Amino acid sequence: MFTSEELGGDSLEFPERVYTQKEVKIARELVNNGYKHNLTVEGSTKFEQKVNEALGYIKTAGFYEFLRTYIRKIMEIDGLTQLRETEVEIWANKFAVENPVDAASLIVQKANHMKEYLEGEVYYGGNAEQRSVEKRIKFLEVLKEKSQDESVKEECARLLQMWEDSSTVF
Repeated sequence: MFTSEELGGDSLEFPERVYTQKEVKIARELVNNGYKHNLTVEGSTKFEQKVNEALGYIKTAGFYEFLRTYIRKIMEIDGLTQLRETEVEIWANKFAVENPVDAASLIVQKANHMKEYLEGEVYYGGNAEQRSVEKRIKFLEVLKEKSQDESVKEECARLLQMWEDSSTVF
């Protein structure tokens, strides 16, 4: 345990990185007290357009505040899409955001991983992946229900069927 003085008193700032026990503790305390990130998107114009469309779907489904609680930035990379826990960022390639509905569900899944990381839970491996896939599926169900756009509803239905048919659903 850390004292309030060790954590920086009342004027805590979200850590630049979340790696050490102290940094995780500060981040957790801030999140538990309602801290929200000013979410930024960084990448090519096309990447930013696709991510912003995905963020619109996340807002429609009512998951945007959840996302802002756990993710600070979504950044385009030329490599494998991944959550960067210590940077509180999602690094995504252009293929991961090509389908904005699927990208939105992926972003929610990664935010759930970050939540579990901050809470000190095992956020990787089979059981953690199952919980995050369940969050992703729940997001798609809510978006399908709340969206007014028939093409979005149809894409949610297609993706939900894919998850149901998939052997990766636990």
